[in-house]
Amino acid sequence: MSLARTTLVAGAAVSAGTLLLAGCSGSSGGSSSADRDSINYALPANFTPNWILPIGTAAHLNSNNISIANTLWEPLIAYDGSTGKIAWNKKESVATAADFASDNKSVTITLGNRHWSDGKAITSRDVEFWFNVIKANKAEWAGYNPGKAPDNWTSFKTVDATHFTITFDKAYNSQWMLANELSQITPLPQHVWDKASASAKVTDADRTTAGAKKVWTYLNSAAKNIAGYQSDALWKTISGPYGIKSFSMSGKVVLAANKKYDGGETPGIPTVNLLPFTTADAEKNALRSGSVDYGYIEATDLDQKSQFTAQGYKVEPWSGWAITYMPYNFNNPAMGAVFKQLYARQAVQRSIDQSSLSKVIFNGTAVPGYGPIPQAQSSDFVSSEQKNNPYPFSTSAARELLTAHGWTEQGGVMVCTDAGTGASQCGAGVDKGTKFEMQVLSQSGSTVTDNMMSAIQSSLEKTGIKFSIKTAPVNSVLSQTPQCTASQSICKWQLSFFGTAGSWYFNAFPTGDSLFQTKGGANFGNYSNADVDKLISGSTTASSNQTIQDYSAALAKDLPVIWLPEPDYQISVVKNGLGGFSQDSLANFHPAQWKWTK
Repeated sequence: MSLARTTLVAGAAVSAGTLLLAGCSGSSGGSSSADRDSINYALPANFTPNWILPIGTAAHLNSNNISIANTLWEPLIAYDGSTGKIAWNKKESVATAADFASDNKSVTITLGNRHWSDGKAITSRDVEFWFNVIKANKAEWAGYNPGKAPDNWTSFKTVDATHFTITFDKAYNSQWMLANELSQITPLPQHVWDKASASAKVTDADRTTAGAKKVWTYLNSAAKNIAGYQSDALWKTISGPYGIKSFSMSGKVVLAANKKYDGGETPGIPTVNLLPFTTADAEKNALRSGSVDYGYIEATDLDQKSQFTAQGYKVEPWSGWAITYMPYNFNNPAMGAVFKQLYARQAVQRSIDQSSLSKVIFNGTAVPGYGPIPQAQSSDFVSSEQKNNPYPFSTSAARELLTAHGWTEQGGVMVCTDAGTGASQCGAGVDKGTKFEMQVLSQSGSTVTDNMMSAIQSSLEKTGIKFSIKTAPVNSVLSQTPQCTASQSICKWQLSFFGTAGSWYFNAFPTGDSLFQTKGGANFGNYSNADVDKLISGSTTASSNQTIQDYSAALAKDLPVIWLPEPDYQISVVKNGLGGFSQDSLANFHPAQWKWTK
């Protein structure tokens, strides 16, 4: 299980052990690899598409919904990792340029010579329409965080049909603004959608708050009618490479190439069948029979790789733009004072053998992670301090850290025998007699996770730290390990783990405001460091990447959480001859990039 940025992947929040779907018998009929006009794509398990509107709401954050919507209506600025590195993919974007003012307080966007499928030109008015609808209904938009877009966009000014300027409330880091804010904009067909009901005439209703609210209500009501996706004229005016041919309540979606598409991602396969499954066995059986061209296996299935390669598939890991970690509860009444001691966190981190965990437990489908920036892909955000692992594995060094700070091993467990705040004492708030014993509440249902926790338990034992493991379904883990104060009964939790497929998936610019800023929405352990707060805020406004690299270095050293290996998001099984793409580490799929090469 993983958490994810709300604008991307509440759907990426799935365990690698649940990525296989089921029960789509009769949905495809044989191997599509024999038919070069189509492809059968297995959707991740139990993530049935259920939303077509390219504006996410909290109840419809399945990542498949986002991928499908982006295929129908191309984003203004599309960021993805499908070319091998996370960057602006101009081929699948409506905009061709973004020119920031010298003071970084505004940006002027240039649109390409693009058209809707009904022949009308895509203009600045279509972007203004999105802007007005979002501005008036921001609280219902899943991408909204108070103080961020659209709050920090103070004005939208049309220059001409293909140019417009958005002004900000202050200067921002242009890379962050592009990757995390402007990338959320999707030009919408104002000449078709700007009305309050199906029978109403199109007007400029969006230009008043009341009108924009009515438009929003109409669009949301239509989007809730899944049965109408295929027939409703509302969804026929598209800008992307594919349109909806059929969309069943059971989750099967058939996409047909948009013959009027004039963007850069010309579809290479006329028909794309997105197939739902509900069990791992059903999806694996579909792979073995050759009736799926693109599916998934688990890390624990890698010893069966030859079965799939013999069936004409290639097995390709899909790494995620994510980090994996175990939060401390700094407010826990029993162990919070210990967790607040940097030397204690250093001792824990030095007891985690990430290299061995990555190679042995994850079968080589994970990479060590030493800080707050993803390390499975190259980027300009990771500091040298994080890359070089400031706390290499050594249980002997971990023991020395504890014994040098007033701890003595008694009965196999370190005990604070020299309480106090001196340099060689246990530290503020740590009482004499405190045992270094901590418990994790870890997500259940994953053999890989269970094995990792057991391995960590063994290495911590060598340091003299008792580590007990309790498991629960991931939703229960999240509900039982919330932000809390020491006086609350819910604050008895000490460590939490919800990262079988990665704990947190980022936007393209991996800022840490939700995770590690004081009172951040996903700062479960109540970590607080004023210097880090300044670095996080500064990373969104700085003109270079130095500040986010400083942030990377600071948290690699300060250890707000226990850093753990970053597992691959999925292990894809792809039919030989299907190519033309790289896996997108932001966890989206891109049908227009798929090509039968042989």
